[in-house]
Amino acid sequence: MKLDSTLRSAVTQGSPRDPVTFVVTIGLKPGCEEAFLDLLTPVLDAMRHETSFINAVLHQDPEDPTRFMIYETWSDLDDVVEVQMHRDYRMAYWEHLSDLLREPRQVQTWKPMRRDFAFFAGW
Repeated sequence: MKLDSTLRSAVTQGSPRDPVTFVVTIGLKPGCEEAFLDLLTPVLDAMRHETSFINAVLHQDPEDPTRFMIYETWSDLDDVVEVQMHRDYRMAYWEHLSDLLREPRQVQTWKPMRRDFAFFAGW
């Protein structure tokens, strides 16, 4: 599997044991939304059980249903790069995602500085 250059560059920034947030923007070909969610759902379901996982939130653009954004935070960048990206449960996602994309994924890395959460019963 080939890692994004953004993810690779994050390894050299700060401490590899610092928390890291990835903001991933995905533009799909029209009509591929259901296939995308079928690939992504098992990944998100499995990620939540990983020891370095903090959170993930999937968003869909209300004006463009083929555009998604995933916001995910991990406690250990080394673990993400060396272990998490290679988990078996990600393989189907990596193998089939490119068939669904209308453009390359955009991946940004961010350093978390503060966390504030409110419980929202509607989720």
